[in-house]
Amino acid sequence: MIITIMKKEDLIIDFKKKKYGFFKDASVQVCEWNKNAIREKGKCYKQDFYGADCLSCHQIAPTTFWCNNSCIFCWRPKEYMGKIVKETIDPSEMIEGLIKERKKLLSGFYGYAKKETVDKAINHQKHWAISLSGEPTLYKKLGELIRLIKKRKETETVFVVSNGQNPDVIWNLKKDKSLPTQLYISMISPNEKLYKRITCNTEKNGWLNYLKTLSMLKLLGTRIVIRLTLIKGLNDSPSLIKEFSDLLSIIEPDFIEIKSYMWIGYSRRRLKEENMPSHEYTKEFANQILQEFSMKNYKFENEKVDSRIVLLKNKKSKYKTKIIDRD
Repeated sequence: MIITIMKKEDLIIDFKKKKYGFFKDASVQVCEWNKNAIREKGKCYKQDFYGADCLSCHQIAPTTFWCNNSCIFCWRPKEYMGKIVKETIDPSEMIEGLIKERKKLLSGFYGYAKKETVDKAINHQKHWAISLSGEPTLYKKLGELIRLIKKRKETETVFVVSNGQNPDVIWNLKKDKSLPTQLYISMISPNEKLYKRITCNTEKNGWLNYLKTLSMLKLLGTRIVIRLTLIKGLNDSPSLIKEFSDLLSIIEPDFIEIKSYMWIGYSRRRLKEENMPSHEYTKEFANQILQEFSMKNYKFENEKVDSRIVLLKNKKSKYKTKIIDRD
């Protein structure tokens, strides 16, 4: 049983055991794909799909412990999370603090990876993924954080992943000229009932907030990705395929990622291993989405088997799939 009442200090200790680096409430983590890139044993699908530099990826969270969803498939300890952010960290201090923390996390790699490769991973900051934990749009200075990151000489790409619960914050990113290179909005349901069941959202207007975010995406003027997390036995029924396709065709995102739920972390206490689809199952679901008439403007673009993910592209999108061409 998970203890739901914990002090922030105890949470930080717990997360540090999971190899998070902290600057106040903000955090950074070196994911397995980042480690693989340093060992020269593979790269993240974000590099394969879009050209984002996996080796130097800074995966960060400005609000590590705060989220207004409590999704049952989340690998994080969702039971600890709330939506109250008690501290607004200075974004320039956050950036420098998290760079230092990431360097500490990577310092041990000099013992079993090429020095030149480790140097590049540590000293370059080409890609930033504001997506690690919590909901980034709860951070009051998100726009300033994105602007400061984009101004850095090394920066090539900035990705932000949001649950879509704070539409006004996302719209303000456009108004303030603070949009990321690529904005992800998570999707797990095409209807309110299932949405509430999976996200455990308790906001009075949670579903309406989400729809408001979806309705504004094509007006933002940046690359838009809908990431649809597929959970076998929950949001994969044949009756939902048309609902998903109809909703997606209205939003008209540039890209759609259909990704298998992964049975890892704390989600193993809420779901079963059989809820995790294989890549073949995920790809078949994507193909069924494409077969719907409303999706005639989309095509199969790419896949990464070991990440259990399929990429669909809007044929009318003005964006090249790869932002940067890499080997």
